[in-house]
Amino acid sequence: MAIYLAPMEGLLDWALRDILTRVGGVDRCVSEFIRVTHTLLTERTFLRVMPELAHGGYTPSGVPVRAQLLGSDPTSMAENAARLAELGPHGIDLNFGCPAKVVNRHGGGAALLQDPELLTRIVSAVRRAVPPDMPVSAKMRLGFNDDSRAVECAQALEAGGAEELVVHARTKADAYRPPAYWERVNDIRLGVKIPVVANGEIWTVEDARRCRQASGCDSVMLGRGIVTDPGLAHAIRRELGQPHSTDEPLLQDTAPLVPWADILPLLGGFWLLVVARLERRQQAGRLKQWLNFMRHRYPEAQQAYDALRTLHDPALVAQWLTQQGALDAQLLQK
Repeated sequence: MAIYLAPMEGLLDWALRDILTRVGGVDRCVSEFIRVTHTLLTERTFLRVMPELAHGGYTPSGVPVRAQLLGSDPTSMAENAARLAELGPHGIDLNFGCPAKVVNRHGGGAALLQDPELLTRIVSAVRRAVPPDMPVSAKMRLGFNDDSRAVECAQALEAGGAEELVVHARTKADAYRPPAYWERVNDIRLGVKIPVVANGEIWTVEDARRCRQASGCDSVMLGRGIVTDPGLAHAIRRELGQPHSTDEPLLQDTAPLVPWADILPLLGGFWLLVVARLERRQQAGRLKQWLNFMRHRYPEAQQAYDALRTLHDPALVAQWLTQQGALDAQLLQK
């Protein structure tokens, strides 16, 4: 079983990758997408989205990161993949799942699932452009408006040279509404010869168990679930990585594995990263965004969210974090 950290534009970025991989249980991360149009992107652009490239492609806690590209032109994708490969990511991932309207309107992300032949050409062009030992993978949804071509699209990606496939078990039309159709991931898994990873609606250890059973996939990718519960990957590995009695309740469905007292320093660490890299007007919002997810799992996160909801001044946010013991007072003075 491998557990991957999903890319989520505007949420699960370099800062949360750093913090969540400190907790443990994650085998690999994927960067949020780097958009490719008809220009050759600069090294600075790649580093802005994936600063881990400056550190051997690893998060500070040593978890490898694969860089994700999003685009629809095979030539431009290949040229940018070649430049990106020179910076040393732990593989190139291709985005065929983004449901955002602005992306789909320009023929990217999930919109490409309407053209399996183009999928093959994009993956094939990227595969030829990067070194043979550089892994090339792809992430897809079940389809655009429906899932009727799900297996066909997966086979097209395999034919282009993708070595691994992550499947978000919903169509673009489904967006992020539950449920996730894990059994359709099993159809894809049976239709290709490359490894398939299941993704979508995994919020608890029990969800992970049911997902693996329905999809037939050993490995899973976590997104909003691990943002909500930072210990989720560690709990899944601890509970599902060994035989488990069906009469015994799963740990993750009773209480989070990581107590709030251990979450507080993670909040402080996240705040320091945000302050160092983001504009002042964005800082408080990023912390509140994370707390907004965690309040569904931690009552203390609800209290924190309520306390910070109307605060916009970073100095006041830092003061509150210090009072809670999440930040060292000396750091606040600096």
